Amino acid sequence: MGQNKKILWTGRILTAFGGLFMIFDAVIHIANPSFVVSSFVGLGYNPAVAVPLGIVELICLVLYFIPRTSIFGAVLLTGYLGGAVATNVRVGTPLFTNILFPVYIAILLWGGLYGRDERLRALIPLKKA
Repeated sequence: MGQNKKILWTGRILTAFGGLFMIFDAVIHIANPSFVVSSFVGLGYNPAVAVPLGIVELICLVLYFIPRTSIFGAVLLTGYLGGAVATNVRVGTPLFTNILFPVYIAILLWGGLYGRDERLRALIPLKKA
């Protein structure tokens, strides 16, 4: 297997992990079960914004999964996840488990995109030391 195929498959796997988590997150926001409502209240948000946020998240994911708009989708998802970081900082949740969790997801999403998009690798080349 060539180096490019290894990079591509690593990118696909990272995309799958990050993307599946984000799909799950969006679906539970839209389904709006009681634990989502209580979580939103605990974070200081009106539970009525859960469904619109889930829809926005799904739209960003669709853009991320379409090759032609994937970089735009990744930028939008980064903003979405940045809001999650800010919310967790505001309410004082634990650093490594809550505050940085959206950062871990963003790393998966961007790492996955890096592996599957040659345009991004050309824009931000990783060079050997």
